[in-house]
Amino acid sequence: MATAAQFDKIVSFYRQHQRMPSYREIMHLVNFRSKDSAFKLVHRLMANGRLAKDTTGRLLPTRYFFDIPWLGSVVAGYPSPAEEELIDIISLEEFLIKNKQATYMLEVKGDSMIEAGIRPGDIVLVERRETAKHGDIVVAEVDGEWTLKRLSKKGQQVRLEAANKNYPPVQPKAELRIAAVVTALIRKY
Repeated sequence: MATAAQFDKIVSFYRQHQRMPSYREIMHLVNFRSKDSAFKLVHRLMANGRLAKDTTGRLLPTRYFFDIPWLGSVVAGYPSPAEEELIDIISLEEFLIKNKQATYMLEVKGDSMIEAGIRPGDIVLVERRETAKHGDIVVAEVDGEWTLKRLSKKGQQVRLEAANKNYPPVQPKAELRIAAVVTALIRKY
């Protein structure tokens, strides 16, 4: 099975040289002793959809070439033994976005949603929708102003609630229009 480290070396080579490495170069990149081992690695990467070949047999990156390897899980409690093994290759786009045409990103300003884990500077992926369920975090227009809050529905009453005790709920005086629902959060460290 191809390890993430082996694949990363091929990706790094491609980024540095703007071309795919030869089998001999792959052999040296990943410290194999034979081109046959490099050929087998390439075959596994082709089976995973990471690499392809053109009609002349040259290696080509696929649309999944820069996707992210999924190496398993890690315990957030007591430490346990872990082994790095490539479980799958995922496209963050396919993993995070169900409806590409309706999805966009917004940078979060303000701290009204920190208790929901949404901090200033975070990026939220949102899907354009006109309706939302109770408890959804939404982008909404309230009386002509835009905000990011949790939707609360109790009977006929609808309001937006902050996830920060320093902010009161937002009760629309005239109009509340749902524009989008948060589907994912992106944070760089």
